[in-house]
Amino acid sequence: MSSPPYNPETEGAKMGFKDAMSYGDYLHLDQILSHQAPLSEAHDELLFIIQHHTSELWMKLILHELGAAREALIRGDMPPMFKMLARVSRIFEQLNNQWDVLRTMTPADYTTFREALGPSSGFQSWQYRMIEYVLGNRNPNMLRPHEHVPAVHEALKAELARPSFYHEVVRTLYRTLDGHEDNVPAPVLDAPTPASPEIQARWKTVYENIDDHWTLYELAEKLVDLEDYFRRWRFNHVTTVERVIGFKRGTGGTAGVQYLRRMLDVELFPDLWHLRGEL
Repeated sequence: MSSPPYNPETEGAKMGFKDAMSYGDYLHLDQILSHQAPLSEAHDELLFIIQHHTSELWMKLILHELGAAREALIRGDMPPMFKMLARVSRIFEQLNNQWDVLRTMTPADYTTFREALGPSSGFQSWQYRMIEYVLGNRNPNMLRPHEHVPAVHEALKAELARPSFYHEVVRTLYRTLDGHEDNVPAPVLDAPTPASPEIQARWKTVYENIDDHWTLYELAEKLVDLEDYFRRWRFNHVTTVERVIGFKRGTGGTAGVQYLRRMLDVELFPDLWHLRGEL
């Protein structure tokens, strides 16, 4: 006969876990904590690895939230979608705070293990690339670093084959204002989302008639909020890299700081940013 399930209300703190799930069991901590494996004797390499492991875990959650938010948007289920977008913004805030920890590593600290990285680089993060693809910043050339992992390569290609999250937002915008989707511009599947005077004009209608279009207005501001945090993350990345390696080339062969600075000019939702000068 099996014993009755543990009842924390009556039994208090459980101290024995021979036949029960513990905190470590649930989180598979033995596996997670065994994957921080420095390749040098440098003290700061563990910091570097944990910084990137935790960033990738947060990006996994971002993709989880964005995927669900896009499906909710397509269904017209707006309140849960707003919560998901707000959560993504808070995750980017968390990622921004992480740079403060990495910036405690000095150039002298980094040089003690930089060679151990070989040609690996954050530039090759497939989750980061997927986030950009989902949101609308699409460059098919960025598929190439992932060709050696077929499953990842196919997942990125599949995202490029479908409309971005922002295109689904635009469809919602047209459907709400026009009553149909006949005039929605064709989705751009293989290039960054371009600014569009037609789309911008519709957003202007929303911002000039907030009371009549509150849901669209809230959606627009959620997107601006998200990109605001995303831009700060990029900026903090540039600042951290410049502080640690100056203007050297990145380990993956990119132009380092110069490359990252160019990324600061990329706009995920250009219509919403360009609109502000007209209001």
